[in-house]
Amino acid sequence: MTETQLHEPTISIASPAVGREELHRVAEVLGSGRLSGGEAVEAFGSEFATYCDVAHGVPTTNGTTALHAALAALDIGPGDTVVTTPFSFIATANAIRHVGARPVFADIDSETYNLDPDRVAAVADAEGIDAVLAVHLYGCPAPIDELQAIADRHDAALLEDCAQAHGATYRGDPVGSFGDAGCFSFYPTKNMTTGEGGMVVTDDDDVAERCRSFIDHGRGPDGSHERVGHNFRMPDLCAAIGRVQLSKLDDFVAARREHAAQFDDAIADAPIQRPVEPDGCRHAYHQYTVRCDDRAALSAHLEEYGVGSAVYYPRAIHEEPAYDGVTVELPVAERAAEEVLSIPVHPELSTEDVRQITHALTEFST
Repeated sequence: MTETQLHEPTISIASPAVGREELHRVAEVLGSGRLSGGEAVEAFGSEFATYCDVAHGVPTTNGTTALHAALAALDIGPGDTVVTTPFSFIATANAIRHVGARPVFADIDSETYNLDPDRVAAVADAEGIDAVLAVHLYGCPAPIDELQAIADRHDAALLEDCAQAHGATYRGDPVGSFGDAGCFSFYPTKNMTTGEGGMVVTDDDDVAERCRSFIDHGRGPDGSHERVGHNFRMPDLCAAIGRVQLSKLDDFVAARREHAAQFDDAIADAPIQRPVEPDGCRHAYHQYTVRCDDRAALSAHLEEYGVGSAVYYPRAIHEEPAYDGVTVELPVAERAAEEVLSIPVHPELSTEDVRQITHALTEFST
């Protein structure tokens, strides 16, 4: 056993940054007696919408229900086809199925891991589509201009899955502000958290109204139930946490970007493909995801140096058992699933943690 082995504890891939102010806000909600449907949810929705430079923010129970509600609000349902990425958390495709629509997959770019517009265009022309569901994977903005052009050409909606991209920008504007709607997740590992929670953001008044109705059992302004909906409402306790977290988000993202820059330098000469930041994009580094021909060796090496890692994602969505009926070859996504590895980049890393990670990366060779 060498001096660099078996560091205790291993540096975690994620660590939610929650402090006293969040506790204080939660205590205020508890003291108010309004644990659901209170002022905190409305305020959080408004504040997050302002952050995203859109008119409306509709808080939900999680990122999946945000996608579900947004698709329903865009009138995507049975008989409709939605083109999306095969390389994302499975919730992206599941939400399409939840509304009764059919997900079809287009392959990804080998460097950004986001949708390849040329492949999206080919699928859209072959299948005919009603919506494009783009994911800003790992916090890297998808090619919105090209995807919007494809959606417009097919008279299709554009929906942004921003679950990993809080604080990312595309050509200077926040992700979530480009499509017909954007959806965020506030799971504990995300760039900001509410414990569990999600958000739909949109500039479209009608989409916002339909989302608010859908997440509240289809309730209309007069209290009648105008449509079949769900209970996807965010509790005030979660919203109280989210309001504090939002005030810290820019600092959280700045720390992630600073850590990522140091890791970039560390692997400049290593046999590792580092993340890219396309021109005009500001990466939010929800994950710092590298690529290596021998991922197992890299993961084992990092573990020896006390650095945790994780694979997001070990299988493309169309390779999951739940999608056994989908027969499609997507070689870029399939190979990425065999080679990507994410390492800690979160804002709770100490200076010593960052030094330890950069040292481990620098020492790696195959």
